[in-house]
Amino acid sequence: MGTPLTRLLEPQNDVWVTSRKKRESQGNLQYILGNGKDLAFLNEILPLGWDAIVDFISRSENEFRSCIDLFLDNTKQYIFISSARVYAETESKITEDTPRLLDVSRDKAFLQTNEYSLAKARTEDLLKNNSKKKYTIIRPSITYNTYRLQLGVLEKEGWLYRAMKGRSIVFSEDMKNRLTTMTCGMDVARGIASVIGKQEALGEVFHITNNRSLTWGDVLTIYKNALEKIFDRSINVYWTPTTTNLFFKYQQYQIKYCRYYNRTFDNSKIGSFIDVSSFVDPEEGLSTSLETFFMDPQFKPINWVLEAINDRVAHERTPLHEIPSLKLKIKYLVYRYNISFCIKIINKLIHLKHHNG
Repeated sequence: MGTPLTRLLEPQNDVWVTSRKKRESQGNLQYILGNGKDLAFLNEILPLGWDAIVDFISRSENEFRSCIDLFLDNTKQYIFISSARVYAETESKITEDTPRLLDVSRDKAFLQTNEYSLAKARTEDLLKNNSKKKYTIIRPSITYNTYRLQLGVLEKEGWLYRAMKGRSIVFSEDMKNRLTTMTCGMDVARGIASVIGKQEALGEVFHITNNRSLTWGDVLTIYKNALEKIFDRSINVYWTPTTTNLFFKYQQYQIKYCRYYNRTFDNSKIGSFIDVSSFVDPEEGLSTSLETFFMDPQFKPINWVLEAINDRVAHERTPLHEIPSLKLKIKYLVYRYNISFCIKIINKLIHLKHHNG
């Protein structure tokens, strides 16, 4: 969302972007070197005075409490990027007034965590309870672009990488019929741009979402069809009863309280600022994004534990030369095979490493 937003705003506005890496400014786009979570840095730059601040940085409740007044005192409009994951389950289309998990969940263990959906909701409350109503809250749903292509809880590194390497995409029966709403990053950016500088948007909450919802099975089919066209070969899918990502405790709540929900949205509120019918259809957008990705494919680090688990259930294996380090090779083997087999392989790898110096 951030990069498309700067592209939209830069031609007619002076835009400043904080960055922890040194970047070259150009035209109306200026980069400020610094950490946007560092309070001293914020105290240095925010008093300069801003017409609008769009905050994409995730902060804990305590971190945000320490800087909320600093933001609200130094801008005409503070735009906080929250998440549609805050919403509780509903059989109706989600509106901005749909109850949030924080308000209605009875899961005591969940409520004691600072899970993403709860952290965002708690930060929203800090804004709502502040006397300065100079904020606008944005709740995007699942947003995609060329380098962010999700499938259930899987990022592209957990499914697209496997398909590219000729292994099966591992996906689950329990998620394939759940409805999701995926929105192109540029459309979300257009929605954010549409409320900047609008007095009537102050003190309000908006989700910026597509008109059309799909099942995760539909999304997988879109990806599969696009990949078969790109690679000119069949793409295999291995179906599991439940998602293998439940193995990872940190993803359990995202699965249970988001991906297992049917997510459809009423986007009429943001529709008073932008023509939501102009949003890219997800079938076209996902296919195009996938095709564009392969013009310059880039992956973040692969989760080799997940790869090992998926290889094990799909009865496949990853060649060890594909895994970049000895430590990761060992980790992969531990989760892919039984322990006694791993000990033999590990000893062999250690011997080879010593032999090769």
